[in-house]
Amino acid sequence: MAEITRRHRMVGTAVAAVAIGALITGCSGGSEPSTPGSDAPVLSGDIVWADYGGPTNETRQLAYFDGFFEETGVEVVSTSIEDAIYMSMLTGEPGDYDVFQASSAEVLPNTDNLYELPQSVRGDLLPENVRPYYLGGFVFGEAQGWLTETFPDGGPEDWVDFFDTEAFPGKRAWPGAPGSFDASYEIALLADGVAPEDLYPLDIERAEAKLDTIRDDLLFYQSYPEVQQLLTSGSVSIAVTVTGQFTALQNAGEDVTVQWNQAFAVPSGLVVPKDVRNPDEIDALAAWINDPENQAVFTERTGYGPVNSAVFDFLPDDVAASLVNSPEHADQVLYWDNEWRGDNYELLLNSYTAWLAG
Repeated sequence: MAEITRRHRMVGTAVAAVAIGALITGCSGGSEPSTPGSDAPVLSGDIVWADYGGPTNETRQLAYFDGFFEETGVEVVSTSIEDAIYMSMLTGEPGDYDVFQASSAEVLPNTDNLYELPQSVRGDLLPENVRPYYLGGFVFGEAQGWLTETFPDGGPEDWVDFFDTEAFPGKRAWPGAPGSFDASYEIALLADGVAPEDLYPLDIERAEAKLDTIRDDLLFYQSYPEVQQLLTSGSVSIAVTVTGQFTALQNAGEDVTVQWNQAFAVPSGLVVPKDVRNPDEIDALAAWINDPENQAVFTERTGYGPVNSAVFDFLPDDVAASLVNSPEHADQVLYWDNEWRGDNYELLLNSYTAWLAG
């Protein structure tokens, strides 16, 4: 970690600064690098950034925002994302955010309302259909994990085991916010014997019937950071969540086991409304975040997979091997059908909302 941080300070800033300069020149219509006295736009003001907070946002501050402010004078102001605001912004309504987090399933039906980033700052490890829109992209895992001491003889090996509360007793931390249905239906169907290649179209009724079989064993959380407290307090024995929460616990010294078998690798990130008020600053921030050395700091600290393939050149081997989109997990992890999920987002949201309400 120290080696990457040193390189980040000495080299990453310079690399990203060059990229930012090139973007500014492009915005001004020129073909030569900007120089003092040129008519290139001067970066200023702030960028309102909305995400889910917690350790991931804290790491963004360290890996991205602090250095960006030092380099450009533009402050990235973080705020907790509100479902009602960002959902309306996805459909083209005005809102409070310049940048906000959204899943691929939410992005794909609404691309006409989103800002397209310059080609030079797009993550090459993202699917092509979301690549133009994701600023600050990352690949997260959706998996089950537990404190290793909870199951000293070995924990669940797949989603069938997760539903076996006799062999693996204890409450399960499970997403309880309507908009965070995540892989709930896919997990339930896999546990009910559906083959991965046959998951889509999702059989909602069958999935909910399977979920009902362990409903009394589920402890619903409203935000991802809650999972850490639920595990360390012993309130649950297993948690299903984004893998960055497990990484945060590991970084805090906890011995956590993540089950990569049948985990989901999910591309995600943040998007920008089409009529954003500060496009020059947005492009500059996108360049800064896509710089592989800056992104390596974020990747190592969060455990989320990178979207720029060059990041792997700046990661220790053990860190690279622990990432959900590491080649080492290629035969274990699964991927959502984001096209289907995007086309059926309202069905998933409404169904899960109704199921949570009982």
